[in-house]
Amino acid sequence: MIRRMSRSVCIRPRRFFAALAGGLGLALSAAGMVSAQDGRELPGIGSSAESVFSAAEESEYGAMVFRELRRYGYLLEDPQLVGFLDAVGHRLVAQNPDPIHDFTFFFIRTTDINAASWPGAYISINAGLMLTAESESELAAVMAHEIAHTTQRHIARMIEKQQRDQLPLMLAMLGTVLAAQNSGSSSSGNATSAAIMGFMGLMQQLQINHTRSNEHEADRVGIRILSDAGYEPLAMADFFGRMHRANRIVGVSMPEYLRSHPVTTTRISEAKDRARQQVPTPDLGLGLAAPETTRHPLLPGEWAGTGRSAAAPDGALFAWARERLRVLSAESAPAMEDHYRRRFESGEPAPGDAERYGYALALAQVGKHSQALARLDAIEAPDPGHFWLALARAESLHGAGRRGEAEAAFERLLAAYPRSRAVALSYAEALLEQATAESGRRAQDVLRPVLAEAANDPALQRSFGRASELAGDLVRAGEAHAEYAFLSGRAPDAVRQLQALKQRDDLDYYQRSRIDARIAAMTPDAMELDERLQRADTRLLPHATLR
Repeated sequence: MIRRMSRSVCIRPRRFFAALAGGLGLALSAAGMVSAQDGRELPGIGSSAESVFSAAEESEYGAMVFRELRRYGYLLEDPQLVGFLDAVGHRLVAQNPDPIHDFTFFFIRTTDINAASWPGAYISINAGLMLTAESESELAAVMAHEIAHTTQRHIARMIEKQQRDQLPLMLAMLGTVLAAQNSGSSSSGNATSAAIMGFMGLMQQLQINHTRSNEHEADRVGIRILSDAGYEPLAMADFFGRMHRANRIVGVSMPEYLRSHPVTTTRISEAKDRARQQVPTPDLGLGLAAPETTRHPLLPGEWAGTGRSAAAPDGALFAWARERLRVLSAESAPAMEDHYRRRFESGEPAPGDAERYGYALALAQVGKHSQALARLDAIEAPDPGHFWLALARAESLHGAGRRGEAEAAFERLLAAYPRSRAVALSYAEALLEQATAESGRRAQDVLRPVLAEAANDPALQRSFGRASELAGDLVRAGEAHAEYAFLSGRAPDAVRQLQALKQRDDLDYYQRSRIDARIAAMTPDAMELDERLQRADTRLLPHATLR
């Protein structure tokens, strides 16, 4: 039976989400860098925000929001794209690491141009924003701004300020109302209404002022992070300026983040001025070879090795990632195939390797694997896409029915990148299609090393559960399926699955203890979700952010 959560866990998330849905604009902010502080260290903000939400509570709420986004299908969790975004994000975080939080970067499956910083160091990037960006530096500029919001604890500070301002203003409004009513004049009703409207307007203006203050602080901190990470400091001003100009063209709708965070020519000019003051730092980008001593330990496994192409120009992988995102975020796979076909037929300008890669992916999405292989084979330049070209070939070989060649290609990739989620998941899925006990055991072996490092990846848990079923390891399969349900935002289902699994009479002491521990850990989330479902309050998130 699911036990009830403590009062602090049960009440506070609702208060937090009510404030979030009520208009915390900075949590949904996109980049608008202006300037940076002269010092290398992040400015101190004091510890008063801890009185509102502790760092642990912020992490808890952020994880809940993340699972909700996943439950409603907003996330785009392709392991290659997530790995790319992680590498860019942690390259930025490494310049000013936040000792409190471990950052999580993810894509939202929408073409709106926006980004957001969520509680607990969760940073989202809408697909539309990356498709609009023209370089890795522009993408990094947006991310640096959102990272600054998190390190400065702007969400907690805004809620704290609202709570601090609300009581004295309400008392002042009450005094005005009472004075108007006691005056006995015929206009007392109008005076009362005016007092209430004035209070509401003042509260709104104070929130706007605080949001502007936070945005400018995030600008100052973010531009320094961007520069220290070796990216082009002017990229933010360029990106913001382009969006600002597009907004002034008749018939062009305003980008989502410009609606929530209006930008002015003055702000763009200040961003340019501050960028020109930055001292250039050696570029350690994903596209350039760098000494192994420069690699940050937080980078995902596939980026920590030595397999990058030393000949690739800076940001070359960005173009590949953008084409992959274009294909995987499209509403229609046939429409994407048609888009690339018309693009290649026109030939103006000449398509590059990234577009050839995108065309191959689009062909594979509609089952034309032999044609996809032909497109991939036409890429003759050194592979700037890291292992992406080889992995795409292995997948297309498998899709074309050339199983022996595909398995050999997967084995070579696994040997070169044993910690890559993308390689492990793709190979495991190919093995699971064989549906034999032997293929199940091999899939377990392929997935186990990366699962140990990324147990919070639902795709890994789902594949490992299926592999364990084929291998006959039903207890481990049950645990993996429960973890998949929990990570997919279905905590009550996960608890029920584990409680049913616990009834087996063949469990040993360690298995039973492991299951008990996971039931205890999942129960608070299960109770919170059950309560919200009973209240028919299933949408915690502001709809305007995700439309």
